[in-house]
Amino acid sequence: MCGRFYRHEVTWEEFRASLEIIIPDGVEPPEAKYNIAPMTYVPIIRRDLDTKQLELFPSLWSLVPSWWKKPLSEKKFSTFNARCETAHEAATFRGAFRHKRCLVPTSGWYEWSGPKGSKTPFAISLRNRRWFCLAGLWDCALIDGSELHSFTILTTTPNDVMAGIHTRMPVILHPDQYERWLDPTSKLDFDDLFEPFPAADTHAWVVGPDVGNVRNQGKHLIEEV
Repeated sequence: MCGRFYRHEVTWEEFRASLEIIIPDGVEPPEAKYNIAPMTYVPIIRRDLDTKQLELFPSLWSLVPSWWKKPLSEKKFSTFNARCETAHEAATFRGAFRHKRCLVPTSGWYEWSGPKGSKTPFAISLRNRRWFCLAGLWDCALIDGSELHSFTILTTTPNDVMAGIHTRMPVILHPDQYERWLDPTSKLDFDDLFEPFPAADTHAWVVGPDVGNVRNQGKHLIEEV
């Protein structure tokens, strides 16, 4: 699973270098965040359904499917992650899998390992990559008369670095795979994209317990201890 992640500040120039993304006039790029948890708003990269252009769009992390009509407080099932092996057929995710795929800019994520009550937090990132993108799905539901845009992060089997920490890891895309993932006309055969990212390019280290409290923020959370 991927239940917490962080993102360094990414400039508009960096976004443009990787993606032909629309930059709103007068809007500052998203600020750095070092303890992003489910049920918070996060910028995702998606293709506008009307203009077909790429945009950075704030969305709630925990997908609410378009068919959900009840108050959000009544949603009791977890949707911040979706398994890549079953998302195409799961009722909650299959519509988004076909038509509403997105990228989630990140610089790394956190995972906890060990026995219950004494778990050790780890930060995980990619070597020589200040930021990269995870594969996600987004959707839009009408809740209490207002549109709610939300997303989930796809997970896959772990590579050798992650295997000793957790049984899942997020699906990390290479830059040359972004367009294929976002293209609504792509064939829905993405098995090669869902392979775990190479262990040689992945780095994990122990961090302090402060990351366990979602109210804590700051770059110190990713410092090795």
